[in-house]
Amino acid sequence: MSFNNILVVCVGNICRSPIGAALLMAKYPEKNIDSAGLSAVVDHQADAKALAVMAVDGIDMGEHIAKQITEELVRTADLILTMSTSQNKWIEEQWPHCRGKTFRIGHWIHKDVADPYGHDERAFETAKQDIVDSLEQWFNKI
Repeated sequence: MSFNNILVVCVGNICRSPIGAALLMAKYPEKNIDSAGLSAVVDHQADAKALAVMAVDGIDMGEHIAKQITEELVRTADLILTMSTSQNKWIEEQWPHCRGKTFRIGHWIHKDVADPYGHDERAFETAKQDIVDSLEQWFNKI
C-alpha cells in the first residue's frame, strides 16, 4: 500500500508535527504531507527552537503556519502519525473512522515523542532525533 496523503499531528502544531512533516517532505517531495495540532496555536509560526534544529540540516520551516486538526484533514489522510498513544486515542474517539490509519510515529520503536515546548534547545534536539529514529522505521512502509 502506498500512503500519498500523510498527516502528522501533535498538540500545538508548532514543534513536533512541523518537524515530522518537514522531514517527510524532504524524503517524499511527491507526496501530500501536512501537519496539524489537537489544540493548535492557530496561525503561529513554528517555534524558534524547532526552526533552529531543522536549519542545522538545511530544512527551512519558516513558511509553517499552525493549524487545528479537522474532519477534512483526517478524512483525506491515508496515514495519520501522532506523537503519543494518547493522541491516537483522542483522534480515534473524535473520528472512529480513523482507526486503522492512525499510528504513533514511534509505533515501530515503542516510543512517544516528548513535547519540547517551553524547554531548552536540547529538548528540541532530542525530540527531532526521536522523530528521525521513528521515521526511519516508516520509510519502507510509506
